[in-house]
Amino acid sequence: MKTKFHIFKVVANHLSFTKAAEELFISQPAVSKTIRSLEDSYYCTFFLRNKNSIELTRDGAIFLTYVDRILSIHAELDNEFSDLKENLPKEICFGVSTTLVNNIMPKIIVKFRTQYPDVNFNIKSGNSEGIENLILNQQLNYGITEGRNTHKKLQFKKFIKDEIVLVTNVNNSILKSDTIDKKTLQEIPMVERELGSGTRKIIYQFLNAYGIEKLNTVVTLNSVEAIKNYLNYSNDFALISINAVREDLINNRLKIIEIEDLTIERWFYFVSRTGYQSKVMEYFEKFSQNNL
Repeated sequence: MKTKFHIFKVVANHLSFTKAAEELFISQPAVSKTIRSLEDSYYCTFFLRNKNSIELTRDGAIFLTYVDRILSIHAELDNEFSDLKENLPKEICFGVSTTLVNNIMPKIIVKFRTQYPDVNFNIKSGNSEGIENLILNQQLNYGITEGRNTHKKLQFKKFIKDEIVLVTNVNNSILKSDTIDKKTLQEIPMVERELGSGTRKIIYQFLNAYGIEKLNTVVTLNSVEAIKNYLNYSNDFALISINAVREDLINNRLKIIEIEDLTIERWFYFVSRTGYQSKVMEYFEKFSQNNL
């Protein structure tokens, strides 16, 4: 039942059977069958199926609150009765890429230290290339980075999926519409991350697949926070992780500009040297995935 609840939560988060299937590495029919099974079990309709989309019903929204609570209890059980519970080290050290360290990892670490207050964290942050080099040079044992390097001395395990969106100052009136085509994307003034950034590498992998070799880059900065602060004072644009701008969107500081027929998605990965094993690392990976 835990698996069914998890599938339900992923579908509810994406409001898409297709995207849920991609994240869960199962077929779309399997996702649909699980949701139908839950609906049959509780004699309710949790999703309205439209032609090209789905939406939560009132029953579905209520059911989601119970699912969140149940999965949270499961996570607490896993954490409470883990074999490592009494044998965690005094300090956990690993590397985290910039986007993750600013936007995703803080809440996970707070939850971890709430349960295990005697454990300290020593986190090295930087762009993905820098973190991976520290691991290769054995200055770190593992980390969490953006994208996926093909270096044969590194092994990767998927953590969470992310989307990169085009954003600008909410007061920017350069464009006549909040939707642009790929030609316009190449013309507007852009702010980009530095070379070595995992986000930048992923962006250009997608753009190159659509025949876009370069953007009209007017400024290059070495952090997402610097880019966001810059956008507050300019009418330029940037491609940034949706996780990094969530609060800015909610507080009406930035807005998303849709790009026709172009979606940029990537994964964040746990990364370590090939063959490296650690029960602490495995435990923290599981805890992180249970406490997003």
